[in-house]
Amino acid sequence: MNGAALRARLAWPSPLSVPEGIRAMEQTPGVEERERRFIDNPHFDTALRLTAIALLLRPMGPWFVRPVILAAAVLTLIFPRALRQWQVWATLALFTAIRIFDDWPLADNHIYLLAYWLLAISLALRSRDAAATLAEASRALIGLAFAFAVLWKVALSPDFIDGRFFRVTLITDPRFAAATRIIGGLSDEQLRAAREAVALLPHGAELLDPPELVEPARLRLFALASTWGVLVFETLVAALMLARSRLPAVLRHAALLSFCAVTYAFAPVAGFGWLLLVMGLSQVEARQVWLARLYQLMFLIVLFYDEVPWAELLLNFVQQG
Repeated sequence: MNGAALRARLAWPSPLSVPEGIRAMEQTPGVEERERRFIDNPHFDTALRLTAIALLLRPMGPWFVRPVILAAAVLTLIFPRALRQWQVWATLALFTAIRIFDDWPLADNHIYLLAYWLLAISLALRSRDAAATLAEASRALIGLAFAFAVLWKVALSPDFIDGRFFRVTLITDPRFAAATRIIGGLSDEQLRAAREAVALLPHGAELLDPPELVEPARLRLFALASTWGVLVFETLVAALMLARSRLPAVLRHAALLSFCAVTYAFAPVAGFGWLLLVMGLSQVEARQVWLARLYQLMFLIVLFYDEVPWAELLLNFVQQG
């Protein structure tokens, strides 16, 4: 080998001659590779942003909790880097837990699920594949929450399974008054009398002349449909979320979207609906843009359910017609 050839070999070493330290540096994930685990699924960031928006739409907690939660949620919307910082979401989870303990044991059911969800986001952001990790956590959280809800209603609450829960709630809860009058067929006077008939009395007390409880057939049918509709929906969502079969993923999305579309038209807990929707959105694959749009649209629909008194407007229209 002449001198020129030897110099060429030294100037352009083969891959085998690369020092081990340099090769190790090449194989170490850099900033670009770490960022790729987020941008592989654009719906991941959308789910996180909608979670922050839901926190802003429903401020919660005492004075020493609320400003921290609101400030952290605002930061995630203003600064893209804050959106992907696990410490920010860990802080949100911590202060949500403090809010639960401060109001123990009277916190709304979905606040417990919210705390788990915020913790899941924080842990997912520390994993190698944040989007996939969060999708799996979302399926488990929704599936278990719905499974325990079904267990409570079927095995531990006889007043639910026999229809008493909705028969009383549709009468006593003023938030259902318009729907009860439209669907249940009660007049305003009948509804008022029914509330008096089921009103709680001091222990051991009885009225000498108790008012008669009027329950039209339509009201009983409404209560029955609500009871079994909730059970069927929740059972279906739980089964599809927890099942590890080869069923198309679109089935669990269809079940969850349908549940939110029907339930939160009547149930006045928009915060729960938004939480379920962002959790469902986190499970959407990158190529399923149309499905992500459905989740975003349903998020807005639940907002309108909450802000527009559609039942009262419909009741007024029917009465004037």
